Amino acid sequence: MSKARVPVEGAGFIVVTGLSGAGKSQAIRALEDLGYYCVDNLPVSLLPVLAELSERQSEHNRVAVVIDVREPRFVSDFPRVYRKLKTNKRLRTRLIFLEAGHAELVRRFSETRRPHPLAPDRPITEGLAEERASLRPIRKLADKVVDTSKLNVHELRQQLGELVAGRRQASKLVMTFLSFGFQNGPPAEADLIFDVRFLKNPHWVPALRPQTGRDPAVAAYIRRQPVARATIKKLTTLLRWMVPLYVQEGKSYLTVAIGCTGGRHRSVYVAEAMKRELSDLKSVAVRVRHRDLAKGPR
Repeated sequence: MSKARVPVEGAGFIVVTGLSGAGKSQAIRALEDLGYYCVDNLPVSLLPVLAELSERQSEHNRVAVVIDVREPRFVSDFPRVYRKLKTNKRLRTRLIFLEAGHAELVRRFSETRRPHPLAPDRPITEGLAEERASLRPIRKLADKVVDTSKLNVHELRQQLGELVAGRRQASKLVMTFLSFGFQNGPPAEADLIFDVRFLKNPHWVPALRPQTGRDPAVAAYIRRQPVARATIKKLTTLLRWMVPLYVQEGKSYLTVAIGCTGGRHRSVYVAEAMKRELSDLKSVAVRVRHRDLAKGPR
């Protein structure tokens, strides 16, 4: 469901509100990824202050804020404050209201086991009914009303991107190839880990030991191994199939860790090679990072 008043496209100051459980936390995270400076659960009295700061400071000229019934004076004070903000045309203030069906909100609260802010000691259904009734005047002020009943997190993110940009945005995935040494422990941030310790190790060649996988001599030593060339080819094929699925699912970051013993030769070379092989992927920014390169040979 969508209700249009003034387009959200080009908004510099976005206020997100709506029913508890409708997805405001996910929405503010999505707006942060879109480049907005975001504040959650701001008191109504501070809304004009934040708006003034955003207008004065160029680095914070795109701001998004969540305000809802957790703030005791929200229902009584917000309409007056918001109408005043709307009179400032330079601020380009817009209001996005999130809602969902009653049964869906009850299900979400049941899954999280959190009390409703208006009914900490009463049934969830009573709090939801009271909140929906009290927010009707604020809902009428909204530039966009979004029903999240049938939206997952990624679909909500996509819809907010369309509202803000005025067009459908392709998801952007940052894929990092991270080389590391198993002797220093696997990286906690890795989504995928590939072990290349089966490749012949340049460490045992005295002339190559002080060098790294970035140096031409080490790269040539590893590249001459048929199994190394086959490894890069098979990993490239696998990731060319997997990565578009991650993009489709709305994933923002993917860390592919490549490990060898010390993290200076084989893993470095393979990580660099994988970056070169996959730099042409659409909707993907490919980076490389070497965790243990500076540790030196042991």
